[in-house]
Amino acid sequence: MSAQKTAGPRHNPKVTTALRRFAISITVLNIVGYTILGFEQPWTWPFIALAAAYTVEIALELLGARSEGRAPRFSGGGFKGLVEFLFPAHITALAVNMLSYVNDLVWVMVFGVIVAVGTKWVLRAPVKGRLRHFMNPSNFGIAVILLLFPWASIAPPYQFTEYIDGGFDWLVPAIIIALGTMLNAKLTERMWLILAWVGVFALQAIVRGLLFDTSIPAGLAMMTGVAFVLFTNYMITDPGTTPSSKWGQIAFGGGVAAMYGVLTAMSIAYGLFFATALVCAVRGGYLWTADIASRKHAEEALALEAVTRSVAAAAAASPTVCDCPAGACACPAEGTAETETETETRKIPVNA
Repeated sequence: MSAQKTAGPRHNPKVTTALRRFAISITVLNIVGYTILGFEQPWTWPFIALAAAYTVEIALELLGARSEGRAPRFSGGGFKGLVEFLFPAHITALAVNMLSYVNDLVWVMVFGVIVAVGTKWVLRAPVKGRLRHFMNPSNFGIAVILLLFPWASIAPPYQFTEYIDGGFDWLVPAIIIALGTMLNAKLTERMWLILAWVGVFALQAIVRGLLFDTSIPAGLAMMTGVAFVLFTNYMITDPGTTPSSKWGQIAFGGGVAAMYGVLTAMSIAYGLFFATALVCAVRGGYLWTADIASRKHAEEALALEAVTRSVAAAAAASPTVCDCPAGACACPAEGTAETETETETRKIPVNA
């Protein structure tokens, strides 16, 4: 029986550290949200979301490991390895529950969590020689809920500061900005993406105001809300589904902001989530197109090299052909050079 292939590390140490801090941050935010801030969802729902996400993540990993002939990625590392493996599912579950509002129908929230976790195994594209998911999981789960259930909505933004007064309502976004900036600057390295996103978002608010006579101050005021700050620091900067290069980040962040402006101008609600999903889909299509073009180019290069080798081999194996009439001259030996006089001499008949 063949030995089972050992699974490589799922993330590099830097990404694992970023995921750990993401997971801790969103967990603390949920605890504070349910005890102080006034989150609208029932307090039992985060636990239901986590149970669903953990179950789907482990089940799909087991199926994937079996089909690929390798060990599951959470095996071999003990309890710590299992916890690190579940960081993405943990973040996704709490984000979907925290940012969506489905009245009292918990199964809709669970459906969104299952879609969010499962999409990592369905919507994938080749990146540096391996298939990786390109759709932001929690954003996609929320977008699917909003599309399939028109009565659903995002969580009301006021829930993050509902019970904070006395001038301290600025404290929550300030903390999120401070922690998120440190996290994205040092670990995810997505500051170019954030700068492009914020800059183009402000620009599209001004453009919409000039073209469609909407309120420019109202469009810019959205950037001061907790929901926007959360989205900027903990949603759009997902390192697993965004480019790592400088110009790739600028294109992605600016593209999401521009797409949001277009959707909002078309009176489409919840533009943040739909814009992110659309740009992620465009990036996935680009990755597949680039991979197909690269493979085609490599195949053409190999075919050309094979033809060149075949021609060279045929030329080396073929004998020297003599152009002289039979008996009129002697053909030169292969590889020897003749002067014009020698050639003419050889053409004189022997009995002349």
